[in-house]
Amino acid sequence: MGEQLDPAPAITIGPGEAAVYQAICGDPLAISLSRPMAEAITGQPGSVVNPALVLQVAIGQSTVATRKVVANLFYRGVRQLHTVRVGDTLTTVVTVRGLREASARPDRPPRGLVLLGIQTHDDQGRLVLDFERCALVRCRSDASTGHADHLGGAPEELDMVPVVEAVPSDWDLSPLGGPQEWPIGETRRDPLRDTVTDAPALVRLTQNLAPPHRDASLGQGGKRLVYGGHTVGLAQAGLVRLLPTAATVVGWHLCDHTGPVFEDDVVEVSATLDAIHQVPNGRLLAFTVTVQAERNGAEPVPVLDWRPIVLAP
Repeated sequence: MGEQLDPAPAITIGPGEAAVYQAICGDPLAISLSRPMAEAITGQPGSVVNPALVLQVAIGQSTVATRKVVANLFYRGVRQLHTVRVGDTLTTVVTVRGLREASARPDRPPRGLVLLGIQTHDDQGRLVLDFERCALVRCRSDASTGHADHLGGAPEELDMVPVVEAVPSDWDLSPLGGPQEWPIGETRRDPLRDTVTDAPALVRLTQNLAPPHRDASLGQGGKRLVYGGHTVGLAQAGLVRLLPTAATVVGWHLCDHTGPVFEDDVVEVSATLDAIHQVPNGRLLAFTVTVQAERNGAEPVPVLDWRPIVLAP
């Protein structure tokens, strides 16, 4: 408890890194595609890094704690607190905030849960990302660890207040156009399904150290497992196609990987608007985004339940 792990290498997100990410996920987020648009909205010079790429880097750097992870159980408190620009260098600190043994079963080795606090700073020392994730990992031995911390879980009730504090209040969203009509409770499906490709490239780009994402022999059924953030990246791309006035993703309410994804799966994205919260320069829109994956001609299966909070006019 309280241990701060040795950090992963710092990563500079230059135009090359941004271009590779764009080639993998194809996100049409205007602020990360156009430098003039980024400057008009933020009032500052330079291109803006896609917020999903910032999170991918932080997760990849946090795998110093979870190289042989069994599963990620939940994310919580995800907030992007500062705009990252192309050329910024990110460093992530991972701290152990809780440990608990998992229930023992005779058909598997002992496992346990670790709650990780993850904070990412830029090269000016500013905190740009702050969140927790809970990972299921293998125990070092069969002996009891004695750890029984209460780790909580993903929050069931949507709370906009912590996210409001992360809204860039000096942004001018008028270049994105007027408010887009989307009734609360309405579900929309992105008609552009997408094929999952270049999965190892995203893993290498973000320094993700989880072996099942690189080695097919360690995946399910001898297939290389696609990193969960890759699915989130495709989900964000689908959401932005449905909401082209999106300025940025400010935070996540929760994220649950409901099934595995493999390379060459064809994914389909749907989004439901759950809530709207007015802020001085626009609106926070809370969505439930679901992703289904089709493989080998079989019926699509659910693979992602993601609850982002988006800043838009």
